[in-house]
Amino acid sequence: MPFTSLIVPLLMSVAVAEEPPITVTGYPWAPFISPMGEPFRGGANSVAPIARWFAKADRNEDGVLTADEVVSDGDRFFARLDSNHDGMIDPEERVAYEQEIAPEIQVNSNWKRPRGQRAPSLAKSESGRDHFPGRKRGEDRHDGYQIDGLQGAARYGLLNIPQPVASADADFNRAITQAEFRQAASNRFRLLDNRGLGRITLPELEARLPARPEGRRAKRPKHPVDTRIGLPLPKGD
Repeated sequence: MPFTSLIVPLLMSVAVAEEPPITVTGYPWAPFISPMGEPFRGGANSVAPIARWFAKADRNEDGVLTADEVVSDGDRFFARLDSNHDGMIDPEERVAYEQEIAPEIQVNSNWKRPRGQRAPSLAKSESGRDHFPGRKRGEDRHDGYQIDGLQGAARYGLLNIPQPVASADADFNRAITQAEFRQAASNRFRLLDNRGLGRITLPELEARLPARPEGRRAKRPKHPVDTRIGLPLPKGD
């Protein structure tokens, strides 16, 4: 057998072994977070994530959502979150939600301040626009989002609620019952139904989606990593 026929497969196996892991470039306007916190991400088809959620929540397929349908949609997601089936979402299940089900809602780790450090106060620039003193243009920016802008799930949903699951904890005991989740769903439907008609359509909801941040996005590195998803792994010894 020729020497080259032996060395080529060996070189190919080394190349495969040293090939860097595939990283996913994340765009903050791509996913949709439902009013109760369920993530819907872009798929292979052309259906928008918000439309896929709407179709799932619209149980009678009449093209409108009612309060009962939004509450039922919340029940469906509650059953997924309640992994031990004890009738409540406990702190461990909340952590699983934030880290595994909807990691996009986590705050960018680059924005975290050391313990005890106060956030800078807003001031007016010469142009009259709000800014943080000492911050240069493009600083504290993540894919166009500013540290003083929308946070968590509010960047991807219809309501300004950074953590939709935790905020359903009405009595602040760190456990969310199904009754609390249902009440939160009912309250959020009323917020979305700002005309008080008792029904909302997909075009009405699409109009409420947050717009893509203004300005140019920061230039990405050659091998981008989606820093929105979780916190960086600890460094090895």
